[in-house]
Amino acid sequence: MKYLISIIGTTGIGKTRLAIDLANHLDTEIISCDSRQFYKEMRIGTAMPTDEELAESKHHFVGNLSINDYYSIGQYEVDALKKLDEIFTEKDVAIMVGGSGMYEKAVVEGMNDLPEANADNQQKLLSIWENKGLEALQQLLEELDPEYFSIVDKDNPRRLLRAIDIIWQTGKTYTENLSLPRKKRNFQVVRIGIDAPREIIYERINLRVDKMVENGLLEEAKGLIADKDKVALQTVGYSELFRYFDDEWDLNFAIEEVKKNSRRYAKRQITWNKKLENVNWVNYNNSMQEALSLLSKLSDSEI
Repeated sequence: MKYLISIIGTTGIGKTRLAIDLANHLDTEIISCDSRQFYKEMRIGTAMPTDEELAESKHHFVGNLSINDYYSIGQYEVDALKKLDEIFTEKDVAIMVGGSGMYEKAVVEGMNDLPEANADNQQKLLSIWENKGLEALQQLLEELDPEYFSIVDKDNPRRLLRAIDIIWQTGKTYTENLSLPRKKRNFQVVRIGIDAPREIIYERINLRVDKMVENGLLEEAKGLIADKDKVALQTVGYSELFRYFDDEWDLNFAIEEVKKNSRRYAKRQITWNKKLENVNWVNYNNSMQEALSLLSKLSDSEI
């Protein structure tokens, strides 16, 4: 039996460190399911693993795309499963890590056979976005599917557009579409979640944003101003700084907004992760020891 260890948890909680330590201990490779870390131009603002961390163990799907590339969750599912097949030809275990819940779920459980984007729907929705703003899309999705709206990244227009399009095409909520049966996987999944009190999570996020600014986040964002309308850059850490560069906000306020929106994102991750099944929770300040203890106790495990 082949095993995929999937490490989940909020932003800034220590998933990267645990993934590397486990990969080294188990002599295996890591695949990222952090959809923001796919883009090579966004190293600092997405807390991409450093060159030193990448050198510690073999990573896949980190900095592998450009912000100019179109990449969907369906494409990722295909690519990730192909990469896992390659890893499993030589190893019995692989590690997956990242904060993008939908991408993790696509690999673990499989995507539903959802229809391709409908051009007319997309045009209507783009028109709503351009003329009435992101809030209009958020309101529309909340009316159509309040359950999915409670967990979706509300600041990601692509997610909103996709969900509304599917609802319009199928006549079912996006939540209903996502709960349809999927293809079985040929590997066993062990989900390990890193847990921490909310105040610790928020404190770590605030410190992490300060560190990003120290490491050159402003310079990175400034170099991306010409591409600020690209979907990949409609994300926390960049959209706030673009408003600073546009003289809408002063710098201190923009940085505080990055922290606030990162905390909001973490809150959505907590909501999402609570709904997942079969999560083995470990404590943030003892995650490696608890993870190893957990893996050693798994019955009939070859790990």
